[in-house]
Amino acid sequence: MLCSSFPWLTSLIFLPMAGAFLLALLQSRKVCRKNISYVAVATSGVTFLYAVILFFGGDFSSGSFQFMENRVWIPSLRIDYSIGVDGVAILFVLLSTFLSFLALCASINKVTRWLEAYCISFLVLETFILGTFCAMDLFLFYIFFEGVLVPMFFIIGIWGGKNRIYANWKFFLYTLFGSLMMLIGIIYLYLIFGTSSIQQLYEQRIALDKQWWLWLAFFFSFAIKLPIFPFHTWLPDAHVEAPMAGSILLAGILLKMGGYGFFRISIPIFPEASLYFSTLVFILSCFSVIYASMVAFVQKDIKKLIAYSSVAHMGFASAGLFTFTTYGVQGALFQMISHGLISAAIFMGIGFLYDRMQTREIDAYGGVAKVVPVFSVLMMIFILGSIGFPGTSGFVGEFLVLLGAYKISIFLSFVLGVGIILSAAYGLLFYRKIFLGTVGGNCRSLKSFTYTEKVLLITIAFFVVGIGIFPQKVLDLTAPSVERILDKVTRKTIKGF
Repeated sequence: MLCSSFPWLTSLIFLPMAGAFLLALLQSRKVCRKNISYVAVATSGVTFLYAVILFFGGDFSSGSFQFMENRVWIPSLRIDYSIGVDGVAILFVLLSTFLSFLALCASINKVTRWLEAYCISFLVLETFILGTFCAMDLFLFYIFFEGVLVPMFFIIGIWGGKNRIYANWKFFLYTLFGSLMMLIGIIYLYLIFGTSSIQQLYEQRIALDKQWWLWLAFFFSFAIKLPIFPFHTWLPDAHVEAPMAGSILLAGILLKMGGYGFFRISIPIFPEASLYFSTLVFILSCFSVIYASMVAFVQKDIKKLIAYSSVAHMGFASAGLFTFTTYGVQGALFQMISHGLISAAIFMGIGFLYDRMQTREIDAYGGVAKVVPVFSVLMMIFILGSIGFPGTSGFVGEFLVLLGAYKISIFLSFVLGVGIILSAAYGLLFYRKIFLGTVGGNCRSLKSFTYTEKVLLITIAFFVVGIGIFPQKVLDLTAPSVERILDKVTRKTIKGF
């Protein structure tokens, strides 16, 4: 066990920010690109190693929060700086630091302008992401949750594609609107109970008529971030115009903040409203799964296809969370972790292809497997994971969600099952068009992938297959926290206080 008096989480959260400040100082002294790259990658790498140390140094078997820090932040308003992690939060912290490090390694040599600003934005974004998963106060959660928009706004707006301005403002305004709705709910809760502590709010009972409106206020924010139908329209445009690393973090981490918000805040604080609106969530989730899968079939742009695939997979996550079953909730959390790895890997691989081909049109490809076979095998692993093939991480999450859904409604499980079939259809069709068949004219000149690119993809493939074959470690980590949350829901909705 690590020393409990040391501010472990604060150090973890603000370590990337410290690296950003160092880069700002180096920028003022006009240091060479190579040193700037070294500092940025080293900072992100050390942050990941730090998260690994916390993972092995905490006791997550009880479901209680580890490395808790509570300090008076705004005394006049009785708002505290409160952070902590349980088995669920530490998994998202590990995912965030892992993907941030890999995304920076994959993209930093491809940035042709304003490298210092790019690295600074990236590290500041990592700090806000980590703060979101560690926050135990609603106001602190809101600051980190909302703060993510600023560096991502610059990453898409400066280093994105030709239509980046339109996509950027659409992404910014959508998510800002949802966050403002959440802020209204946070202020209302604070005025009622005199606290914004998440743990203290867990123990409060809120009148059902108030729960409805508060749940809706938080729902808009989390549903837009996740996103689920019909709040998803910002995502395809943002993915298409974002640079490779932006798409990796957007699909791999930022979408998960919406599902995490449902799990950490909406369900335990507003349990009766969550049960009441669960049917609405199921309907929207089913629309997300079926509609997004059908739209993915007709896409000509690779990144748009993957973006709609993400909407469909997040529909599984939202459905699983609101089954209020151990299988369903654990499956939803597993699905989010799995999708984070798989979608990040696919966007990374497609980014490597785009660097060589300068096009995202599916019809421009063909027979890539004959030119770069190792890369094609790795991409096949990720596609199989995306369609939920047994032995990959995607199978575990979807299977558990189906089990949880079956306990609630046979029809719900049937619709989600159809979604899996559709996912397999468009996923394999996508792979066939790009990697199999006759070698396209431009594909013949594909350059071999670098050692670094192969190592990055192999690393993610190792975890996709590893936790697919041995999922118990992840399930053991999430089980205590899931049981505590479901127990609070049962205690509030059935047994009372």
